[in-house]
Amino acid sequence: MSRRNEIYLLFALLIVLAGALYYYFAGHNQVAATPKVVAGDTKFRPLDVQEPQLRLDLLAKLQKIEYTGTHRNIFVAEPPPPPKAQVEAAAARSVGPQLPPPPPPVQVPGQLFGYASEASSGRRVAFFSEGDDVLVVAEGATFLNQFRLVHVTDNSADVEEISTGRHATVPMVQPPAAQE
Repeated sequence: MSRRNEIYLLFALLIVLAGALYYYFAGHNQVAATPKVVAGDTKFRPLDVQEPQLRLDLLAKLQKIEYTGTHRNIFVAEPPPPPKAQVEAAAARSVGPQLPPPPPPVQVPGQLFGYASEASSGRRVAFFSEGDDVLVVAEGATFLNQFRLVHVTDNSADVEEISTGRHATVPMVQPPAAQE
């Protein structure tokens, strides 16, 4: 492009710029000063109300209506708690199979009536009576083929059932006095 064509193009762009600036600044003042009628305004028709009175009877009916919703807090993301009736009904019925009752406590057939300590080792030996039989059992030993003597204290003995691993405490009882 020649130097002469570049100058013509520059003048043409300056004229377009001047026209746009004139339209922008002069046109805005004129548009803001003259109000225009919007076509939607011509279709507006006010309601034909003969006696505009407040209907107190309808308001009284609305005030008697009680809200029975969930009263949910809209600012908490978690779901609302279930109604109390559903919670009570769910608690009344059990879900799944019934659990078996707990096993009965361990019953040791013998009675603890005394103990002794070995002088050399300090281990205790307990004396159990089963009917007319007297059993001498050291700590850690088994007796009656199903019980293990775990520990002997001054007032009782801790016994473990070998098959289940359950423990029982056998209190010491005083033997009846010998009759003379």
